[in-house]
Amino acid sequence: MAAKVGQSLAQRGWMLVTAESCTGGWAGQAVTAVSGSSGWYERGYITYSNTAKREMLGVQQATLDRHGAVSPQTAQEMAIGALNRSHAHISVSITGIAGPDGGTATKPVGMVCFAWAAQNGLVQQETHYFTGDREVIRRQAVATALQGILLILGDATAVA
Repeated sequence: MAAKVGQSLAQRGWMLVTAESCTGGWAGQAVTAVSGSSGWYERGYITYSNTAKREMLGVQQATLDRHGAVSPQTAQEMAIGALNRSHAHISVSITGIAGPDGGTATKPVGMVCFAWAAQNGLVQQETHYFTGDREVIRRQAVATALQGILLILGDATAVA
């Protein structure tokens, strides 16, 4: 799927930036595993702590206080911040609870929030509730992030 993301971005002359929390750079690793990714992958941010989210991506402390690190609002600020702090045309952010600990009744293990932002002003966000162990949740999160990029780019045939 990362290769299809690369093809779709390269066809448009676009660059991608990633902002990751619970996946710890896995999305960036997936896209840089593709030969030629330097032509379409601009950079990645691993912002595991709230401090990193604030300092590196400009996530507002008020957002973190009000909604938490795992929230659609934080994911959106991460995606917009990554886009604004890079030379990319499109961004994706991932923040969630991969477990096995850290879940609550309102934010269970497996809850992952995503956002995508593009220079044309488009911002989309989704929240998914994945099941499985830590690795399975993180793997599903990376796949969802990449699928979202393809959908935004209009490459629905690449999404299985």
